[in-house]
Amino acid sequence: MKIAIGLPTGVPETPGRLLVDWARRAEQAGFSSLGTIGRIVFDSHEELVALAAAAAVTERIGLATTVMVAPVREPVLLAKQAATLDAISRGRLVLGLGVGWRDDDFRATGADYHGRGAALDRLVGSLRRVWRGEAPRPGVDPVGPPPEREGGPEILLGGSAPAALRRAGRLGDGYLAMPVGADDVAQAGDAVRKAREEAGVTGPFRLIGTAYCALGGTDAEADANMARYYAFGGPDFVTQMQGGVLRSEEAVRQRIRDLDSVGVDEVFLWPAVNDLDQIDRLAAARG
Repeated sequence: MKIAIGLPTGVPETPGRLLVDWARRAEQAGFSSLGTIGRIVFDSHEELVALAAAAAVTERIGLATTVMVAPVREPVLLAKQAATLDAISRGRLVLGLGVGWRDDDFRATGADYHGRGAALDRLVGSLRRVWRGEAPRPGVDPVGPPPEREGGPEILLGGSAPAALRRAGRLGDGYLAMPVGADDVAQAGDAVRKAREEAGVTGPFRLIGTAYCALGGTDAEADANMARYYAFGGPDFVTQMQGGVLRSEEAVRQRIRDLDSVGVDEVFLWPAVNDLDQIDRLAAARG
């Protein structure tokens, strides 16, 4: 199983330049990929811009949105942005997409919150058409540039609702699970594989795990950051998310072992704090 690390785009008060330093050090530490968490209405950095900066200072490490709220984005422009980043990074981009569930992101951008599931279905189709070199609409020329990889970047779909699991099976190249225990990840993965089989989808498929981490006595800072990010869900939800943060090297190692045992292909260790030493601490925990 590959071990990836989050880029702290969603940690509040993260200096933009720190993302560049983080990307360099994460590659030096041998992590497989960098993953972003995205929102619109928050003190967070935009994911594709952050990953483009990371691409410019790295050579090997993968670049992934884990996940991006997709229905608030214009599909053809997103296809062009992703193809550009894929070309810049020489095929290292993985596009993780989800419907989102904070209505403020939709109100801020004027997107339809209640139609977001159908919008994501259409968006994935648009991405693939543009990346194949087809015209996005009748009477319009194709949109470039061509992505580095034939057919475009790998698309991972997230979400935990039954509709999201079915969508991941029908449309995704992989499923990106919530930061939950291995048994829940395995159950969700089985549901996605069943949906793929029912839809007649063949080809490679990846199961991706995630976990929040905060090592080295950063509990108070991590709890404050989680509270700010997840405040929209209410106090009980904040407490739940804080309780899921892995706070010791042994807890990280155990989660890695558990996810590996249920067939996860790659796990993203998302930082709950933005201290650069988290990279070295997580590398030590990874083994």
